[in-house]
Amino acid sequence: MAVQLNHTIVAARDKAASARFLSEVLGLPEPVPFGPFLTVATSNDVTLDFLEVPDAEITSQHYAFLVTEAEFDEIFGRITDRGLSYWADPHHAEPGRINTRDGGRGVYFDDPDGHKLEILTRPYGSGD
Repeated sequence: MAVQLNHTIVAARDKAASARFLSEVLGLPEPVPFGPFLTVATSNDVTLDFLEVPDAEITSQHYAFLVTEAEFDEIFGRITDRGLSYWADPHHAEPGRINTRDGGRGVYFDDPDGHKLEILTRPYGSGD
C-alpha cells in the first residue's frame, strides 16, 4: 500500500468560520460535519478537519495547496477581493508580492486563526 495523507486536524477558535473561510477562498466544497469536526475536502481526498478549541492558544501551522495556473488566478482573485494581506514568503517579509519559485507562482496568506496558508502552482524543487 502506498502511504497517503488522509486528513489533518486544524485547531480553530470558531470551526464554522474557519472551515468556511478555507472552502470559500480555495473554491472547495462546503464543510461537512463529522463527529466534533467540520471537514473540508480537497480534490485528492485529503480532508482538513477543523476542531473548535475556543479557549486554547492556537499554534500557527502551515498548509500548502498545489493548484493549477487557472486555479491560482481564481484563488488569488478571491484573496484580493477580500482585501486579505498576502506575502511571497512564509515569514511575511515580502508583503503584497507573489513568488515565482521553480517557474511557478506561489503566495501565502493567513486564515482567521493565524495559520499560514499557501497556494503554489509548482512543487518546490521541481523547476530548473
